Amino acid sequence: MNAETTVLKRIEEDHNRQRDLLDKIARTEGDSEERRELFTKLTKELKSHAAAEEQSVYSEMLADPKANDETRHSVAEHQEIDEMLNDLAAIEMSSPAWLQKFKEFDDRYRHHINEEEEDHFPHFEERIDEETDAEMTEIFEERKEAEIAKAEVTPEKAEDAKE
Repeated sequence: MNAETTVLKRIEEDHNRQRDLLDKIARTEGDSEERRELFTKLTKELKSHAAAEEQSVYSEMLADPKANDETRHSVAEHQEIDEMLNDLAAIEMSSPAWLQKFKEFDDRYRHHINEEEEDHFPHFEERIDEETDAEMTEIFEERKEAEIAKAEVTPEKAEDAKE
């Protein structure tokens, strides 16, 4: 058992960067260049992060019956978050609906990462030894780098976006 797992610390670093991006987006107004750039950066960050986290940590935790429910829950939330991002991308950034949808997304995502860090990660740490941690960290870094290079904003068709 590893009291300070590198892969989970690395994931928390991403979470902190993502919180910062959410805060910056919340301070923007209208369909500004800054809002578009930050939203694109956030989208790429979240999509690559989720893919890397699922391949490195969650794939291992799915095999552990004691961590299986938490893992399935987080993976399902990743899918919900991806859908919310796509819905948000379909809405005109200058509309009040965009800001309302962003606030809902922000709350949902912060709930997700806080739950991971506070509830799931302590249980995962008990199950990750040093060798597994090293493997997971390498997989996380490689997958994140590959995914961020190809991640893109993929809006739903406006008529298909959830209100």
